[in-house]
Amino acid sequence: MRLPEEPDLPPRINILPMIDVIFAILVFFLVSSLYLTRSEGLSVNLPRAKTAQLQKSQPITVSLDSQGKLTINSQPAQLEELKAQIEEMLKNESSTTVIVNADKTVEHGQVVDVIDQLRQIPQVQLAIAAKKKQ
Repeated sequence: MRLPEEPDLPPRINILPMIDVIFAILVFFLVSSLYLTRSEGLSVNLPRAKTAQLQKSQPITVSLDSQGKLTINSQPAQLEELKAQIEEMLKNESSTTVIVNADKTVEHGQVVDVIDQLRQIPQVQLAIAAKKKQ
């Protein structure tokens, strides 16, 4: 029961809890976006090297996974067609870096075959991906 001397307050919408929820959602998206990564090749277990360096140009990534499957920029490829596919990608470019991203468990002969195909292309600079030893 209401007493007659109480003032009749108009109903209000309290926006402070809504602001708290919006900031919580904003923080969630900011934190979760930090874990998004750009994948440029297959997930391979790279060997370590003391002279490993980051490449600054937009390279072409040729990957060999642990089962020996070959990919070019994450697209499946065959060894016999590797040279032609890379030459097609380099039509309008004078030179580019091709990174050979091979799992350390892949047979040495397969890596040599890939490098041999790439060395036949004059405008290709080869790089071999490795993790830096600590």
